[in-house]
Amino acid sequence: MDAFTYQYVIGGAVFVVGLICAARRGYVGFRGKGLAALVGLLAGLGVFAGIQAYLEYAPMREAPAVAFEGEFSPRKVLGTWVDFAVIGGYFLCLLLVGTVFSRNAKSVNDYFFAGRRFGWVMIAFSLISTTVGSYSFVKYGEVGYAYGFSSTLAYFNDWFWLPLLIFGWLPILYFSRITSIPEFFERRFDRSVRLCATVILLMYLLGYVGINLFTMGKALNALVGWPVLTASIGVACVTAIYVTAGGQSSVIMTDLFQGVLLLGAGLLILYLGVRHFGGWEGFWTHLPRDHRRAFPASGGDASFSGMGVFWQDGIANTPFFYFLNQGMVMRFMSARSVGDARKATVIQMLILMPLAACVVGSVGWVGRALVHSGVLPSNLDDGRVVFITTEFLSQSGVFGLVMAALTAALMSSVDSLITGVSAVAVNDVYKPYLRPKADDRELLRAARWTSIAVALVGVCIVPVYMQFKSIYEAHAAMTAAVTPPLVMTLMLSVFWKRFTKGAALATLIGGVVAILVSVQWPQVIDPFAQGVPATEKSLQAVAAEGFFSGLNQHKFMRACFVTVVSGILGVVATFLTRNRGSDAVLRVTEEAGRAQAPAAT
Repeated sequence: MDAFTYQYVIGGAVFVVGLICAARRGYVGFRGKGLAALVGLLAGLGVFAGIQAYLEYAPMREAPAVAFEGEFSPRKVLGTWVDFAVIGGYFLCLLLVGTVFSRNAKSVNDYFFAGRRFGWVMIAFSLISTTVGSYSFVKYGEVGYAYGFSSTLAYFNDWFWLPLLIFGWLPILYFSRITSIPEFFERRFDRSVRLCATVILLMYLLGYVGINLFTMGKALNALVGWPVLTASIGVACVTAIYVTAGGQSSVIMTDLFQGVLLLGAGLLILYLGVRHFGGWEGFWTHLPRDHRRAFPASGGDASFSGMGVFWQDGIANTPFFYFLNQGMVMRFMSARSVGDARKATVIQMLILMPLAACVVGSVGWVGRALVHSGVLPSNLDDGRVVFITTEFLSQSGVFGLVMAALTAALMSSVDSLITGVSAVAVNDVYKPYLRPKADDRELLRAARWTSIAVALVGVCIVPVYMQFKSIYEAHAAMTAAVTPPLVMTLMLSVFWKRFTKGAALATLIGGVVAILVSVQWPQVIDPFAQGVPATEKSLQAVAAEGFFSGLNQHKFMRACFVTVVSGILGVVATFLTRNRGSDAVLRVTEEAGRAQAPAAT
């Protein structure tokens, strides 16, 4: 089975389950608004399938490769003083915007949820700025250069989860007014499940803060030669200033500013690249045919496998990011209505995400076309190709603008993650366990101090990621290992009323045990690998890397192994235990669905 068929069989099953759940709750049907919703969902899926099928199977002409002639030695420090003045001006504007809106943060509700007053346009741009985060430009620029259009794969599989998200999860978030993900688990079961979920969620969020700071360090190292750790510390300080001051209001307003700059600058580089080739046809034909495919090879490449990326990203990371990432969830809960949250999500997935996928990968595509046409040498450093290509195409000042956009992407994920960790720490640790009687003023102070502490912890994690070969592999290893237990527990908790408290604990704890076992003995993943190699290195070489050697093996397919193990544990434990917990937190979606059921069925 090729990668296209594989993805749409498994992803299609997730999509159909979402449609069934939405139909049972009255959101989709065969009349009125329900029919419109059904047609819209199917049309969106058809758009993504059509684009990927064309890229994967359509015959395409390829221009002959041209050998590079001449000398090329990229400078250690790229850009001019004008470029760095533009970047410095951007940082000042960012701090100004963030601190101005800090005046709105007068309570914990303001700090974490911005008073729940933002419309769908603001939320959509904030979502895209967070999703296309710190690792995106550098990470997908490298992947785009090495593998071409398959760099969009991580963004084009989100639609499978849309019905479950907008008709199952968003109503719970909005109508139940939960303040954090772990709070949902306490309402659904009890405090013990909440505690387990809190620990895993904090591991994920702190790991994500570290990977974002690591990426910024790598970017500044490639740009100006600063040490990775030093650059990471600088970014953490700047971000902590406006996040600590203003919380979610500052984050959303700065992310709106950054989102517009991000998309505009990325499209500018794509335009400059196409113009260099005299038009789209020249660029398109100089991109090798294999680089125009929607999917990489299903197996055979441990660094970037179509099947592996689908499991790690499409099945594990995408639902975690939209359903469980506290930073993203706080965006949804900042909307003034559930309708605004739905509109923002649809616009983001259908329009802004594909656009962003092209924005973050296009620099790599243009770089590969320049190499194929003989303009640049083939021995470019993958880690610097984004910066070398951008400087080659840009004039002085324009390069600084694009680098400012890169900084925008780098900052937008860090700020949302810091507020996300702060929300979980305050609402799920500080208040219930340390200061149950704390007033709003004390909680707001604790949230601000926690934001500073999170930035410091993120910096401390950076050296861990420095041991990995690339940003993409470090990110994949982290998400594939951490996300499956909590994703499986949430899905079963929300969409299966029979799911019990004992089953939730078994899924969470058993999933963590499966992760640890797979790191210590990676060979247990082999039956689930489906042809994807354990590593691109020899096993002896990986073993010599020390403690993280097991994490470096099966970086993608560990997600498949832990997902299957967690799911089996959850289902079996459900039939062996009786305490189902409370379904009150689930009934809000059913009641909201029944209210519109006559128009939907």
